[in-house]
Amino acid sequence: MLITRALPRLPAKCKPCDTLDVVAVARLARHLVPVVDVLYPPRCPACGDAIAQQEGLCVECWAKLAIPSHVEHAGDVVPVYAATLYNDTSRKLVLAYKHGGRIGLSRMLGRMMASVLPEPLSGASPTILVPVPLHRWRLWQRGYNQAALLAKELAQMGKGDVVLDALLRHRRTPNLGGLGRDARERLLRDAIKFNVVRARSVAGRNVVVVDDVLTSGATSRACIAALTDAGAASVAVACFARVEHDHLNDDTKT
Repeated sequence: MLITRALPRLPAKCKPCDTLDVVAVARLARHLVPVVDVLYPPRCPACGDAIAQQEGLCVECWAKLAIPSHVEHAGDVVPVYAATLYNDTSRKLVLAYKHGGRIGLSRMLGRMMASVLPEPLSGASPTILVPVPLHRWRLWQRGYNQAALLAKELAQMGKGDVVLDALLRHRRTPNLGGLGRDARERLLRDAIKFNVVRARSVAGRNVVVVDDVLTSGATSRACIAALTDAGAASVAVACFARVEHDHLNDDTKT
């Protein structure tokens, strides 16, 4: 719900006296839903048509989303768990989320990503969720790291523990949109480094790199290399949308 998203998150383990506060907040949110819907009528974030509730898509846009039929691999080794394939509908969602400030979409996108991630093995240590980093200037300009918000959503859904600063983007790179694989690889060379302060959090653990879109895979490969060198037991990639390799060339624009 829009209201509950705006309220501060409570600790995972609350004191007994906090239980009534949680119930009261939930009841208040339910009662205020009609008011919010009048002030901000629910609209499909992809096409703008009216929908029944604040989170979700219209039937037509749900039908237009392309769901991958198999798990792709980066470098024939690292699995890539993508919720959708990159098409016109997923592109609209990504642009609204990433560049349009629609951070409220993080729950819906994260829920779709969580649905394709494998369940953690019984008795195993929690998976470490590492968002693709933004350079500090890009973070300042945008106001948020969209990958970090998705990683937090996945953690809320029991998919692992987030280590937000395991990777650092210490060198600013230009916008990679519209660039092909080779150009992206050149620009990203040595731009992403592992944060040695987080060595104990990653060494020997299963790690999932979290991003909104996987295009050429250049950014993911840079992250994978840094985490592998840091001693991660395994590395996978989770994203909302994946560009099909058949559609990639030096002129690809995303």
